[in-house]
Amino acid sequence: MSALFTPLTLRGVTLPNRVALAPMCQYSAGPDGLPTDWHRVHLGSRAVGGAGLILTEATAVVPEGRISPQDTGLWSEAHVEAWRPIAAFITAQGSVPAVQLAHAGFKASTYRPWAEHKGGVPDAEGGWSPVSPSGEPFLPDYRTPTPLDEAGIAGVVEAFAAAARRALDAGFAAVEIHAAHGYLLHEFLSPLTNHRTDGYGGDRAGRMRLTLEVARAVRAAVGEAVPVLTRISATDWVDGGWTVEDSVVLAGELAAAGVDLVDTSSGGAAARANVPIGPGYQVPLAARIRRDAGVLTGAVGLIVEPEQAEQIVETGEADLVLLGRELLRDPYWPHRAAAKLTPTPTWPNQYTRAF
Repeated sequence: MSALFTPLTLRGVTLPNRVALAPMCQYSAGPDGLPTDWHRVHLGSRAVGGAGLILTEATAVVPEGRISPQDTGLWSEAHVEAWRPIAAFITAQGSVPAVQLAHAGFKASTYRPWAEHKGGVPDAEGGWSPVSPSGEPFLPDYRTPTPLDEAGIAGVVEAFAAAARRALDAGFAAVEIHAAHGYLLHEFLSPLTNHRTDGYGGDRAGRMRLTLEVARAVRAAVGEAVPVLTRISATDWVDGGWTVEDSVVLAGELAAAGVDLVDTSSGGAAARANVPIGPGYQVPLAARIRRDAGVLTGAVGLIVEPEQAEQIVETGEADLVLLGRELLRDPYWPHRAAAKLTPTPTWPNQYTRAF
């Protein structure tokens, strides 16, 4: 029996295996953050490819929460209608559709990676004024953000909850809160980016407050049967930044707030960080949080080989393996992995003639 191809039940939803498509921005949305046929084919092909959990890209809960003008959103009923056929197709393939809800904070209103220009997008080209905890830009060529006041913070919490309700209407079976990679919730968590002196800053409890308020609001919005995941940066990889010890505490608090699995990534709050990149370099972070906080975790980051993924689950380092770039290279990686690790082929009937 392969551990990687053992089902995983999260509340009222059972994933058919422990392989997930990691959220990866496509920067290909239509006007006003609407997903397009690109998203239907991109996400749908990974469902046909056998991933048990299909996570969308970072999907903004408000227009100003997009990373770029080409990011997807979920702040209106028009978005619900656009996402609905995509979620339905994923479900029809036997995978579980999930949406990653996000707010880009001071990394918002930027050009997409392959654009001719870099940095902040001006208003004349469809950009907008971003927000943040403290008002400093991420990089000198990014737009200077406006610090959120308490009314603005309350609006962020409600926006996440409202987007979670829309996600269920669109047919998503789970939601993930994006609190990693230097985006808004991570900006509040990290002492590198949160210099507030009010109740949303200062010590670790103050800096965790917004993320926990969002988690509780999303849990209330989706009810008790729907899984809620949270992606965190387990460490900033910078002295004086957020640490894995902080993440252990946060993970326990997230679990108490109703989060079912901590999707463990790292970095993003600082432009320069000492990141020890290598195969599975973030897996020890997921293992530490799983062990010390007693929560389910997902591991991500340069996981390439089926045997590597199998070992992560088999040895209890994580409960779920999220693949990003490897599933960009090969949408059918889960079926190829199953052919190596299990006695039973998992290819869809339409493709069996190839094998």
